[in-house]
Amino acid sequence: MRVPKGFKASGVSSGIKPRGLDLALIVSDLPCKAVGLFTSNRVKAAPVLYSKKVLRKGEVRAIVANSGCANACTGSEGLADAELMARLTEKTLGLRRGEVLVASTGVIGRRLPLEKVREAMPHLVEELSPEGFSKAAEAIMTTDTVPKISWAEVKTPRVTGTILGIAKGAGMIRPDLATMLCFLVTDVGVEREMLMACLKEAVSASFNAITVDGEQSTNDTVFLLANGARGELLQEEMPLFREALSRVTEELSRKIVLDAEGATTLIEVRVEGAEDDAQAKRAAMRVANSPLVKTALFGRDPNWGRIMAALGDSGIRLDPSKVSVWINGLKVVSDGKGTGVPEQMVQEAMASGEVRVEIGLGLGEGRARILTCDLSYEYVRINSEYTT
Repeated sequence: MRVPKGFKASGVSSGIKPRGLDLALIVSDLPCKAVGLFTSNRVKAAPVLYSKKVLRKGEVRAIVANSGCANACTGSEGLADAELMARLTEKTLGLRRGEVLVASTGVIGRRLPLEKVREAMPHLVEELSPEGFSKAAEAIMTTDTVPKISWAEVKTPRVTGTILGIAKGAGMIRPDLATMLCFLVTDVGVEREMLMACLKEAVSASFNAITVDGEQSTNDTVFLLANGARGELLQEEMPLFREALSRVTEELSRKIVLDAEGATTLIEVRVEGAEDDAQAKRAAMRVANSPLVKTALFGRDPNWGRIMAALGDSGIRLDPSKVSVWINGLKVVSDGKGTGVPEQMVQEAMASGEVRVEIGLGLGEGRARILTCDLSYEYVRINSEYTT
């Protein structure tokens, strides 16, 4: 792991969760240009509302985040709790008001236990170090089984910098950003408007192109902080930054799907030949979110009829007689009809733990790619016991 210059992080146990790390902190030695994207769910958690307000001024120094409590659907009291969490962090770090972003994840409807945060804050600050990102990544986990970290180098003829990201997410995943969190930091300098454009582009092709269960969280948040410690990028160097940022977000989004609650199979749904890209994405997302498709793929059942049914229900322009479908390279549908490929052959092709569903619509140039996973018994168990 390569850490951007001027950034430190930590993760400690405060007792918000019964066990494990649950409080994370990321701090920059220098003021950062900061941008963020948030859930489009109309029910937004208090830290989302608070951090959106902080980002209006565009510069911050730190991110504080907790797991175990979403601080969502907690009214004005919850909003005050989010602000106080920021104030506690600012006071302990010696920062000015409005220099700390806040994020939370966990159970909806419970007040944040601020006394536990207050008591843990000195230890959280003491633990700050460039090596602390691993603990920070662990501290934001809920039903995740592994921490998620990715980094990439930004190398131009003048500047060599780094982008580092940590993320959490395993269930309640269909971000539409704009329960997943992602914090990205970099030591190269980027003008704020351009920083936001780069983040939107990267998120569109990564976090907005995955789904675990079709459920959107109240807390989805992506922050990107740039402190410029390695120097400012020129306009002509921005493509290199965009490429590196996309590599980081795509790797993190893939790790989220691989770690999805109860998942046994990574599924890639590709749609080509739609009228436009928007219709292709709508079709791909409908197939990827179909419980019938997902359960069939869990059981290695080559039931392509479920794919056809989901396409027909996607709301896009569709001519069934032009549809073709491939499962791991085997063409199971041609011109809207089954090809007669032996089911056992398709089952064997699906046995690897990764399934690629390719769909041709034969109507235009639109295309899209969505990553998802299967729906297993274990997913039902985890989510039936989440608060008990």
